[in-house]
Amino acid sequence: MQNLIDLRSDTVTQPTEEMREASAKAKVGDDVFGDDPTVNELEEYAANLLGKENALFVSSGTQGNLVSVLAQTRLGDEIIVEQDSHIYYYEVGGLSAIGENIPRPIPSTDGYISRSNFEKFIRPQDIHFPQTSLFCLENTHNRHGGVALSSNQIGEMANFAHELEINVHLDGARLFNAVIYHNEKVTKFTKHVNSVQICLSKGLSAPVGSIVAGTADFIDQARKKRKMLGGGMRQVGIIAAPGLIALKKMRERLVNDHINARNLAVGLSELGINVWPSQTNIVVADIRSILRNSDEAVSRLASKGILIVPIGTDLVRMTTHRHITEENIEITIKEISKAWFN
Repeated sequence: MQNLIDLRSDTVTQPTEEMREASAKAKVGDDVFGDDPTVNELEEYAANLLGKENALFVSSGTQGNLVSVLAQTRLGDEIIVEQDSHIYYYEVGGLSAIGENIPRPIPSTDGYISRSNFEKFIRPQDIHFPQTSLFCLENTHNRHGGVALSSNQIGEMANFAHELEINVHLDGARLFNAVIYHNEKVTKFTKHVNSVQICLSKGLSAPVGSIVAGTADFIDQARKKRKMLGGGMRQVGIIAAPGLIALKKMRERLVNDHINARNLAVGLSELGINVWPSQTNIVVADIRSILRNSDEAVSRLASKGILIVPIGTDLVRMTTHRHITEENIEITIKEISKAWFN
């Protein structure tokens, strides 16, 4: 069987051998009692790295975003979200189904919402309107092609909200990709927000888990909400140990993924394919002038052993990661030239 080139997502990354060994040897305890030393070490390291008082290890980015929302809102509160944000588009409506919050989606320019646009959607104080209590940002922004918002942009948007006494949560599932792209410290981004979620299981290659960070009071609330959602785990150091390695050793190598993504984008452009600008590890191609729809584009490549995903009727997404090599990029471009144009 031919070797697959899996460009569906950076979630397909396999743990390193060091991660597997660390998992096998991890010191563990009951994390609900606060007794797991490996989890405690991970949370302390993550909090310091992100410039926050405390951190919490959660099972997934979706759970991390949800506990962050639950910890900062009341039932019936309004939450401002970018209209294509992951927390609104891909997380099964948890904001409303579980949090009983009302999302208010706002259009943006590549994930950035200007002050004038922000102000258009802010409700005045009125007995008829829900209370707006949270503003959710995303960096890098998945559905905008992995665009990396700058720390200044994050700061500006956070300031709009804070001036109105609205808390700000940053969905930073791929935040370190933005850090690498802008060559800035992660704290330049996180200092502006009340809470932040980062994924360990995407480009950082850990097998499972995310981190939520914020003030000590916020983490106390988030820990309780995690328990309510069934996320209180026991001897969880086994999966926290790879997370420590992910944060300590896997951040800098993300630049390789960015280089491969840019090379892929250039190669597709040279074939005459309309490709969105690629800043990080995501490449979005518009195939409307080539094939009938994105499903056809996906299936034709799958028959060649190359896996990608549709993100709309006419758009497909390709995501580079640790297992994608320069040779894989060359093969992908070559196969697309045959599969999509014949």
